[in-house]
Amino acid sequence: MTNATMIVTCSGGTYFDRDYYVDVHLPLALASWQKHGLESAAAFFPRDADAVDVSVGIYRFRDEAALHAALASAETDAVMADVPRFTDANVSRIIGAPLQE
Repeated sequence: MTNATMIVTCSGGTYFDRDYYVDVHLPLALASWQKHGLESAAAFFPRDADAVDVSVGIYRFRDEAALHAALASAETDAVMADVPRFTDANVSRIIGAPLQE
């Protein structure tokens, strides 16, 4: 089995609370999705203050089935409802898996 990664970018917007994202939102996502196979969550922020993306979240799941199970779960509503508490940016999700060599 190959793990799967969901990359979440926040772009634009008028506000982004980094502390809330790291201290509240990531733990909420972990608590909500760990039972479905989320193994880790991390936040990255651009060094350039003028960057289009204001944050990048990396959510690593046991495998692609776990990722889809988490997104389809009832807990996802709470995770998504939390987003306006830290940003009004456009949120984009990309799902990826490691390249096979």
